[in-house]
Amino acid sequence: MLTLACRDRIGIVHAVTGFLAERGCNILDSQQFGDPDTGRFFMRVHCAASAVSADQLRADFADLGRTFEMDWQLHDSDRRTRSLILVSRSGHCLNDLLYRWQTGALTAEIVGIVSNHPDFEPLARAYGVPYHWLPVTPQERDRQERVLLDLVESYQAELVVLARYMQVLSDDLCDRLSGRMINIHHSFLPSFKGARPYQQAYDRGVKLIGATAHYVTAELDEGPIIDQEVARVDHSHSPAKLEAIGRDLESQALARAVQAHAEHRVLLNGSKTVVFR
Repeated sequence: MLTLACRDRIGIVHAVTGFLAERGCNILDSQQFGDPDTGRFFMRVHCAASAVSADQLRADFADLGRTFEMDWQLHDSDRRTRSLILVSRSGHCLNDLLYRWQTGALTAEIVGIVSNHPDFEPLARAYGVPYHWLPVTPQERDRQERVLLDLVESYQAELVVLARYMQVLSDDLCDRLSGRMINIHHSFLPSFKGARPYQQAYDRGVKLIGATAHYVTAELDEGPIIDQEVARVDHSHSPAKLEAIGRDLESQALARAVQAHAEHRVLLNGSKTVVFR
């Protein structure tokens, strides 16, 4: 799986497909997008290579990458993205991801679970996934984040998923995991922040609720959006019902975002993303 981004110019597709053809690679699927606003070009090519190794392809592609000044990566499609899940006390997204993973619907590899509460250790044990309870206090926050980064390194986690992890992360941690940490949160029209958002939405009589999955940045809930899900509601929905619907929307949007990242279908485009289907 080859993904790349560079300044848009004539000849990129020809050069890439020609490179692969010369090395006996059969292109199974190819998608590309040129952004007229940023002048950037994005491409994802799924190919089968029988005559050359992935390491050799990487070495050979380096010259072409330099020629077009590409940000590029070459992935083994059979290798699952190692993912570490963080959770607090709302377990709907965690439970959904674990079930999808166990049944093969999620192609990421869940290597561990980290929480600031012990609540979901029995659930992790049922799925055979290591569970790490890292309590957070204002005095111990820096130490806790250092332990978390040690776990990311020891598990060789390529993706960190905040499955309703209700802690504000430091700017340093966000920077270290830039482009490989995904969060999920509710989204309303209009937007309600702070405590009891579903009660606020009920009091205003909203007709649409949703959920947004995005990459984490130092700006709270402002990272590049990967996926969103919405549902129409009406006056008959109580705050509890709105919250129940919201849990389903969060689970769906997060699962799709994790799957898209694991399949290398998401490319960063400044403050936005290009998500190939």
